[in-house]
Amino acid sequence: MEDRVRLVHGAGGLFMQEFLDRFILNFFRGSGFEVPLEALDDSAVVEGVVFTSDSHTVRPLFFPGGDVGSLAVAGTVNDLAVLGARPTALSCALVIEEGFPFSDLERILSSMRDTCRMAGVYIVTGDTKVLEKGAVDSLIVNTSGIGFRSPFLDENFRIVEESRGVKVGKRWLLDSNLRPGDKLIVSGTIGDHGMALMAYREGYGFAGDLQSDVKPLNRVVEGLLKVGGVVAMKDPTRGGLAAALNEWSRKSGVGLELDESSIPVREGVKAACEMLGIDPLEVGNEGKLLIAVVPEKAEEILEELRSTPEGRDAAIIGEAVDKFEGVVLKTEVRGRRLIPPPIGDPIPRIC
Repeated sequence: MEDRVRLVHGAGGLFMQEFLDRFILNFFRGSGFEVPLEALDDSAVVEGVVFTSDSHTVRPLFFPGGDVGSLAVAGTVNDLAVLGARPTALSCALVIEEGFPFSDLERILSSMRDTCRMAGVYIVTGDTKVLEKGAVDSLIVNTSGIGFRSPFLDENFRIVEESRGVKVGKRWLLDSNLRPGDKLIVSGTIGDHGMALMAYREGYGFAGDLQSDVKPLNRVVEGLLKVGGVVAMKDPTRGGLAAALNEWSRKSGVGLELDESSIPVREGVKAACEMLGIDPLEVGNEGKLLIAVVPEKAEEILEELRSTPEGRDAAIIGEAVDKFEGVVLKTEVRGRRLIPPPIGDPIPRIC
């Protein structure tokens, strides 16, 4: 690793993993909590409280389908929900550049309020700092959140134990929970957020056809947990589907086999990715779920997803296997290609 931090060290790929191992985990591991820092799941669990934090540096602050305010709230809510928690309360910390327009700040705070109402959570504490002009790029929003175990979570593990004949003994939807045979489901079209933001930011002619998918998904998650059979969940943000699937494969010790023809991608996103030479599997999302479920419940979970506005394009895209390691894509021309973990995010500053 070089002797200075670069953008790629915060982009969700291999360089970021090396950064976390060398610096963050080297100094802070070993807490002994139920889901500790070193698990590197989307949230931690401390004495029954699910806790997460995220800083948002998106550029531009306003984009088709959302803004930094809706992004901050939805991102934190989703990180809590995918572990199996009911999000309850958030903090909001603002780092503001001197000269930032009050009108823009009001738009962002209004958006945060509206997204909190959608999710059924409250902002209860926070902090504000103002820095001299040029010391920060307009605005940074940090949101932390807490939640508590969903009452429907135990139903999922009861089904897991029955279907596998062994006691799983895990109380949360962790990245390490997958086993061979588990089906992989994505809740909708991938790459919408990253490509919409990039097209708008760079002024590409097709920007008007693309919209971010940013939204809180905790109510969707609650419906899935009621159905049961879910073993892991993730919101594939930085690094997209490729990063999330590789995390699952590495932590669970299973291979993941995908069917390219089953992965939903909007035509506009597909065309934009082809034009720019970007793999849609590596593009960040802010309103999609990646779900691993026992095979007996896969169709019921899919049906539940498709009954919601957020999941109408949901699809089963593959399964966990024990015949290889890593992530492999069965292509539409009947070939196979390895999907490695991304080196970094191909579209920076999208979250």
